[in-house]
Amino acid sequence: MALIVLAADKGAPGVTTAATALGAVWPRPVLVAECDPAGGDLAYRLPAADGGVLNPGRGLLTLGATARRGLTPALIHEHTQKIVGGLDVLAGLTHGEQAAGLTWLWGPLGRAFAALPGADVLADCGRLGGHPELGELVAEAELVVLFTRGSLDHVAHLRERLHVMPRGTRAGVVVIADPRQYRGTIDDVRRIVAATGRDVSFVAGLAHDPKGAELLRGQWGGRLDRSLLIRTARELAGRLAAEIPPDAPPSREVSAPYGPAPAPPGDPGPYGGAPGPRRVPGPRDDAPGPRSGASALRGDAPGPYGPAPAPQGPPAPYPAPAGWREGT
Repeated sequence: MALIVLAADKGAPGVTTAATALGAVWPRPVLVAECDPAGGDLAYRLPAADGGVLNPGRGLLTLGATARRGLTPALIHEHTQKIVGGLDVLAGLTHGEQAAGLTWLWGPLGRAFAALPGADVLADCGRLGGHPELGELVAEAELVVLFTRGSLDHVAHLRERLHVMPRGTRAGVVVIADPRQYRGTIDDVRRIVAATGRDVSFVAGLAHDPKGAELLRGQWGGRLDRSLLIRTARELAGRLAAEIPPDAPPSREVSAPYGPAPAPPGDPGPYGGAPGPRRVPGPRDDAPGPRSGASALRGDAPGPYGPAPAPQGPPAPYPAPAGWREGT
């Protein structure tokens, strides 16, 4: 359906955590793909659907090995895995040296992602600039979302990245903001971005919430759906999905073998048709000890998941950011 690239220019502002949180609350079928040439750690962060661990040897590396004979959108699904909650992920490389043999992959991979039938793709591309060949994948995206912190050095690098991005690239900016200065930080970055003269679709925010990130990884118990990370991720996911209609054509005309293969009548495809309730990752339901909020979004997300039930349980453990309210 659509390829959305998530990336940063400097350091580690939390792109992988953001990608996972957005995937958990995405309003349409979605695949989270770890495409950082420097290597990723998604396989070590999140539990598999059976409560075990993801296989770090299955994902982008095995896809690259088989794609030498031709890469089609249907081939991608053979190398994905499911995490607890039902989210489909394509695990990335385990170390940067593996990228040396895959320099040819990024362009075909971007075209295959853009033509993937039945699901959007959130591609976690890590830090831009260190691997120029990744630009071939980025060029196929319908939208490039740049993440930044509100600090001077991060914003300065963001400004330079906007200057060197190819004209015509649809770009948005997401600020990982401290809840105590949430709106003020976003407004400051918005003014700096506007001064660059680049056409940026939006400047939005995502709460810097370390406790919510630990909940997302199942490291301690609590209500994940009430964390600021998920509350702001849900708002951001709705905004990003609205930027790209579900029937949007690929950003470029795609030729065989990367064109979408029509699914047989009645076949929803590997990622399903209309999305069912997707659970946020957490430990197994039968695991002893505190629950991590694995059922936090089991049917209570907006849109296709139906109306949200009345809140239950203890009050939210985190105060809302100053000046922030959900749905604005």
